[in-house]
Amino acid sequence: MKTPKAFYQPLAIGAPAPFRDLPVALERMIHFVPPHVEKMRAKVPDLISKVDVVLGNLEDAIPADAKVEARHGFIQMAKDNDFGQTGLWTRVNCLNSPWFLDDLMEIVPEVGDKLDVIMLPKVEGPWDIHYLDQLLAQLEAKSGISKPIMIHAILETAEGVKNVEAIAAASPRMHGMSLGPADLAASRGMKTTRVGGGHPDYAVLSDDGNGAVRTAFQQDLWHYTVAKMVDACLSYG
Repeated sequence: MKTPKAFYQPLAIGAPAPFRDLPVALERMIHFVPPHVEKMRAKVPDLISKVDVVLGNLEDAIPADAKVEARHGFIQMAKDNDFGQTGLWTRVNCLNSPWFLDDLMEIVPEVGDKLDVIMLPKVEGPWDIHYLDQLLAQLEAKSGISKPIMIHAILETAEGVKNVEAIAAASPRMHGMSLGPADLAASRGMKTTRVGGGHPDYAVLSDDGNGAVRTAFQQDLWHYTVAKMVDACLSYG
């Protein structure tokens, strides 16, 4: 944890100062675009006025042999469009993937002045945020970007949930968090019936007390995790 005096200082000479208060923006509808598909990129100009955030997805749902094409497609999509008040995000590949570093090294210099938020998958602790924070500052300084790019963390592992408060406090770039229930279920070894879906064995029985057949009510598998995430985010603004 940085000292209070240093918390809002840029992490590289020439990088923009971090936000002290996060920008206020509507984020009710985030539309994920697979940027390696030209037909989908062609819909973006019409899409911009209909959603709050356009997100170029480079991670899940992008085949391994299309990762580079998706990255280049996102850069082209960002350059070709004026997003106005609509947010521009990208979900990059996870830190331990073969594609993450190139995602950052190519996207930020090319379109970092338009990019509002980087969504980082599988965040496990504050160390992941610190690494991305420092790298972004260096790239912003090198590219002459005047507005800091924010970080949105995805909780998808048991370790990430355990460290959620430290993640929320890791950087002034922290924009928010999302839950990735499918990967979290896999991390916990949980049974699911579909992606992120529940399982009938996770249930609580009613207590009738008169010997009648007890009714089973399916549990909300994610209630604890979501509540913990919300408390961490609200505590750190």
